[in-house]
Amino acid sequence: MSEDETWGRTVPDEGRGTVAEPKVVLGVAGGIAAYKACELLRRLTESGHDVHVVPTASALHFVGEATWSALSGHPVATEVWTDVHEVPHVRIGQSADLVVVAPATADLLARAAHGLADDLLTNTLLTARCPVVLAPAMHTEMWEHPATRENVATLRRRGTVVIEPAVGRLTGVDTGKGRLPDPGEIFEVCRRVLARGVTEPDLAGRHVVVSAGGTREPLDPVRYLGNRSSGKQGYALAKTAAARGARVTLIEANTGLADPAGVDVVHVGTAVQLREAVLKAAAEADAVVMAAAVADFRPADYAQGKIKKKDGEEPAPLVLVRNPDILAEISAERAHPGQVVVGFAAETDDVLANGRSKLRRKGCDLLVVNEVGERKTFGSEENEAVVLSADGSETPVPHGPKEALADVVWDQVAARLAG
Repeated sequence: MSEDETWGRTVPDEGRGTVAEPKVVLGVAGGIAAYKACELLRRLTESGHDVHVVPTASALHFVGEATWSALSGHPVATEVWTDVHEVPHVRIGQSADLVVVAPATADLLARAAHGLADDLLTNTLLTARCPVVLAPAMHTEMWEHPATRENVATLRRRGTVVIEPAVGRLTGVDTGKGRLPDPGEIFEVCRRVLARGVTEPDLAGRHVVVSAGGTREPLDPVRYLGNRSSGKQGYALAKTAAARGARVTLIEANTGLADPAGVDVVHVGTAVQLREAVLKAAAEADAVVMAAAVADFRPADYAQGKIKKKDGEEPAPLVLVRNPDILAEISAERAHPGQVVVGFAAETDDVLANGRSKLRRKGCDLLVVNEVGERKTFGSEENEAVVLSADGSETPVPHGPKEALADVVWDQVAARLAG
């Protein structure tokens, strides 16, 4: 692969002449999931990225060189000896804005962690001075092996974004964790990493826990007490944290949203179940962000059969009992010194006054306060909030994508973890 004149193309930009297309190296290791990288390549090129594909020699057993060349518009090579006068093993990594490897096999992770450079892809990883994203794919036993876990931990400590593999059908009849995440989700991680323009992800090596959605408290086998939370803000927090290098545990309650790439997802239903999952995950977490709408109350009694309407009779009064206050509990009993706890407060009136009062009662480090209602925030792709801090500072976040609010929250969390 020569570094020809098309590497780093420019495109017209209204009002600014031309702008350079972001330069992306797509590495492909030799796993059966290599064919899925074609979809990732398509998404990258169609969204205005100039992509060079660098497959390993074994990857070409699954998808041929002609396919990669046709889809990327660039020649493809796997060895450092191709066009050697252009020094491709150095130039490709040096000039890239992002390197993403999908799939990243156990072998590739091991070679990257140990700094081996026996082909063009591993040479590129060594010379890259841009963000690097690895999307692992392998059998469950390989992913869970202590050697792989140590290699992943090493890469994350160095600032590489290693996203968690998905759970699902693997090759043959096997099912488990190790499936390559959906290419669309990998693309979203890449988009977020490029948008930040930061070489060293500030949450690299950190484990964060995020809750999302709304709990449902059952009345009978058919009915429940619930709320309008869609979980979209919590999912934006989880996805953004993954793009910033964190290992993310997402505890979701009744969202119906697809599991995001690079995130461990725990599904729960009620407030009691959510508390159990949060306490378990928080035991080794650097930060916990409670974005879920947790019911304050639950029915005192659960009817084993559907509650029937009886002619001429009013329904029996509904007796409620308090649910555990998860935010206050984890704030008061930190799993370890320095753990950062963030709460959310959805208010309908006296938003800031109620938020400040709640921050004092709960004892968390940060509280994100926003005004909600039937046509505000719930289910929307956008949000507007104020981030209150225990030190008395306030950070307004103007109306915009929930992803933008998520970044403001992680900015403050990262600063506290670093300090």
